[in-house]
Amino acid sequence: MSVALRPRADDVLAGRLARSAAADGSWISTADFPAWLEERRRAHHFKVERIPFAELDGWSFAEDTGNLAHRTGRFFSVEGLSVTVGEGPFRHWEQPIIRQPEVGILGLVAKEFDGVLHFLMQAKMEPGNRNLLQLSPTVQATRSNYTKVHKGADVKYLEYFTDPERGRVVFDVLQSEHGSWFYRKANRNVLVEALDQVPQDDDFCWLTLGQIGELLRLDNVVNMDSRTVIACFPMGRSEQGALLPDAAVQSWVTLERSRHDVVVDRVPLAGLKDWERDENSLGRPDGRFFELVAVSVEAGSREVARWSQPLLEPTGPAVAAFLVRRIAGVHHLLVSARAEAGFLDTIELGPTVQCDPGNWRDVQAPPFLDTVLQAGPERVVYEALHSEEGGRFLHAEIRYLFVRADETQAPLDLPPGFQWVTPGQLNDLAGHAHYVNVQARTLLACLNSGAARLDDPA
Repeated sequence: MSVALRPRADDVLAGRLARSAAADGSWISTADFPAWLEERRRAHHFKVERIPFAELDGWSFAEDTGNLAHRTGRFFSVEGLSVTVGEGPFRHWEQPIIRQPEVGILGLVAKEFDGVLHFLMQAKMEPGNRNLLQLSPTVQATRSNYTKVHKGADVKYLEYFTDPERGRVVFDVLQSEHGSWFYRKANRNVLVEALDQVPQDDDFCWLTLGQIGELLRLDNVVNMDSRTVIACFPMGRSEQGALLPDAAVQSWVTLERSRHDVVVDRVPLAGLKDWERDENSLGRPDGRFFELVAVSVEAGSREVARWSQPLLEPTGPAVAAFLVRRIAGVHHLLVSARAEAGFLDTIELGPTVQCDPGNWRDVQAPPFLDTVLQAGPERVVYEALHSEEGGRFLHAEIRYLFVRADETQAPLDLPPGFQWVTPGQLNDLAGHAHYVNVQARTLLACLNSGAARLDDPA
């Protein structure tokens, strides 16, 4: 029996993505998009209210451990974590963390219209979003949701990510979520090009990559799950070399993983050192980091119209920024090797700066934080406020930036844990699991979509 071989890679995909990044849409113009999103907001009833823990439906604190979990044993739980690290101002701490061992799907369906790739985006309500409704991927669902543990409606378009006959897989890669708030959480980040006609639901729209880029210049429009998938787009950047060859970058990552001592133990949520619980929240008396709270939710457009759940609420706004330099004429990004307690593989590459500055009062600030915070507008290439995972975090927002730097602000001779890589090298690493953290992937999505253009004047 003869077998027809297929190409190992799609040699034309990068060009198709580049055309989409340069194009306006054929389904809706970017100028008309805000009116469409507002129409979807008015089409459904949304309501989120803070409630005491005692009013959670189906959730309870275990008598023995104090862990907070759902009566089904599914969805997720909130447990305790004890962490010891080998360097930094905080060497040991305890904290609550979300444990959600099941792998979810963050999937985009793509289809060509008038010769240009478009992506099927969903106007999705998440209880933790400050403005509730944002653009999510075609499918954004945990296994508990798409197997209908909640006994609600089917997840729309799920078949494109579970039935190989419905589309051509462009990429499918496991990526982490927030390593400071999730314990070893990963989702499939998937792009599928549909092979047939795709029925369109009222809460979904087709946008080009360029249109998504325009929306990423606005605050709180494109959600985190969309951003992480777009970060994995293989853009095939043409770069005239790099400070370090790809093999040397991978070797540096391996060395960073091997030199960091991170000891993590799951412990009971009850009795965590430096954390106190009352009827409405679990937090620290010093007001640092985050609190655990509870909300009731009403959402007419979701698979279940009414539910309650716990959420983590940060105690202050955060900042995530890449410092950018031209090195021998080629743009480079200053990445940091971040050891976060919830990571599966010790470290992942993060932005130059990633923190809530308020958490560092009375403590030596992270390297380059002042360089970012004191940057004048002439050095800021990109800046926008984006929400983090609205299904687990309440009003978690990060100010994302690209900031130009020179030798005096960001030298080639770097402190431990930092390295210069090109955007293309970072994009290639995002095609593999557990290399690029979720905050860095948001900034990479801004590059992939054209929201941030490093050559543009500030």
